[in-house]
Amino acid sequence: MIWKPHVTVAALIENEGRFLLVQELISGRSVYNQPAGHLEDGETLMEAVIRETREETAWEFEPESLVGIYQWRHPEKTKTFIRATFSGKGMHHDTDCELDACIERTLWLTPEEIRTRHDRLRSPMVLRSIEDYLACGLLQERRLAAIRACGLL
Repeated sequence: MIWKPHVTVAALIENEGRFLLVQELISGRSVYNQPAGHLEDGETLMEAVIRETREETAWEFEPESLVGIYQWRHPEKTKTFIRATFSGKGMHHDTDCELDACIERTLWLTPEEIRTRHDRLRSPMVLRSIEDYLACGLLQERRLAAIRACGLL
């Protein structure tokens, strides 16, 4: 049997310390996730994350950087997911756009609010990518502070 992981993408959109999430109904369970979904045939990762964000949140997403590539095996199913998570900007929200049927609502949550819902996240990749994004921002701030301390800025 040939092993084939599911290739997925996710969007990390931050606005004033809050992250855009979707609450979705999956297998009869209401869970939280970033705007995310599967790569379709003939599609690039960037095209997929832009499409999935629009379909699930009605936001036009402009990817700016790759946060990380994650691998996760579902503990109850024989499915493995490879996920590319991109950070970027929500450029425009189309209030007339109909969302995917499984989406219950979109919401903006702080990292702490997301951490308190850890048992209702669709996968561990949701919080892991946010933590990586936040750590990367802190690292950039420290680099800038060191450059300033050296008098280079």
